[in-house]
Amino acid sequence: MKNSNNTRWWIAGTIFLATTINYIDRQALSVAAPVIRKDLGLSNEQYGWIVSAFLLAYAIMQMVSGRLIDVLGTKKGFSIAVIWWSIANMLHAFGKGMLSLGAFRFLLGIGEAGNYPAAMKAISEWFPKKERTKAVGILNMGPGLGAIIAPPLMAWLITDFGWKMAFVITGAIGFFWLILWRWVYYGPENHPRISKEELALIQKEQETEAQDQKLPWLHYFKYREVWGLALSRFISDGAFYFFVFWLPSWLADIKGFSLMEIGMFAWIPFLLSDVGSFVGGWTGSKLMTKGMSLNASRKWIIWIGAVLVIPVLGCLYIKSPYWAIALISFSLFATQFKQASLFTLPIDLFGRKDAASVWGISGSAGSFGAMLFTPLTGWLVDTISYSPVFVIVSFLHIISVILVMILIPRIKRVTITDKLKSKT
Repeated sequence: MKNSNNTRWWIAGTIFLATTINYIDRQALSVAAPVIRKDLGLSNEQYGWIVSAFLLAYAIMQMVSGRLIDVLGTKKGFSIAVIWWSIANMLHAFGKGMLSLGAFRFLLGIGEAGNYPAAMKAISEWFPKKERTKAVGILNMGPGLGAIIAPPLMAWLITDFGWKMAFVITGAIGFFWLILWRWVYYGPENHPRISKEELALIQKEQETEAQDQKLPWLHYFKYREVWGLALSRFISDGAFYFFVFWLPSWLADIKGFSLMEIGMFAWIPFLLSDVGSFVGGWTGSKLMTKGMSLNASRKWIIWIGAVLVIPVLGCLYIKSPYWAIALISFSLFATQFKQASLFTLPIDLFGRKDAASVWGISGSAGSFGAMLFTPLTGWLVDTISYSPVFVIVSFLHIISVILVMILIPRIKRVTITDKLKSKT
């Protein structure tokens, strides 16, 4: 890589790859779930609790990880997270039942919780304000691509090698990414391949942020903007995780798909989620370039995305599995269109020094919400059907946006009035 004006986009591409691997490892279980449930004799509710073990660890550790990333730095913190979750994913091969699989999912959640705080920290360090939604849009294509790759990859690995070896192979992928990360990532001021022009562009907009001091962790909760971000994600994250963790089971249980058919079709909605993430990020940047304010551009994006999720209700009335997949695909397009702006708000509101910590708090809240929603989903499926789940999922994003409007009436840089700022 020669010195150029595009080093920051290499950074964006590298963290996009990490997030892709993160979601391959995360969704490996959901693709294997029909086989594992049969092999180990697990019910839907037991599967829901296994998934919740991951979400519990993920929820707790996003808060901790965000702070650790701020302390350790982006490069070291991201490396530790990837090593941890890669080993944890490989341990799934030793699962014997609900308790052991739940324990390994818990360990996976601890490691994977570091991904987004580290990625957001990198974006806050490398991108000026007008480019951040585009960078987040690229980053947020990772979950979709990981979910695209996981179904056919896991279906093939399970068919040829068995589900246990499938976890060993997918877990090993992260170690190859580490080689790239150690070579590509440095801070802008220390990067050996950044041009003077690009460094000046980055530093120009971050001069005021450099003067900021980091808040003690508990003091973030004094700001209603933090509560707005946290409650918004507490409500809405479970809707996305429903499709991540339950789509293969829904296709098998309701639409009669075989493992190979799941591998052929379950990736399609996540391809559209990637498109939605890119389009949402590009649209947000374009609106600001055209003169729209930060507040208006972010809120337009999240409102449009939330409203466009509602048509997923049509899955309750459509018999064709292929039209149902089309509706779910549109719903995930809308979800990630919205998230491209919502996920940028911690940086917009608090700046680069606090980005990972604030992201960690909001991400933890989202994971706690998803953790509660996942066993509820299993219980509803076992006792009623998937129908009430689709009804709930279709409206969670609307409630999420309403909370943003109430608690963050204007998106702008938060004025820190706390007198007990950290000196580190």
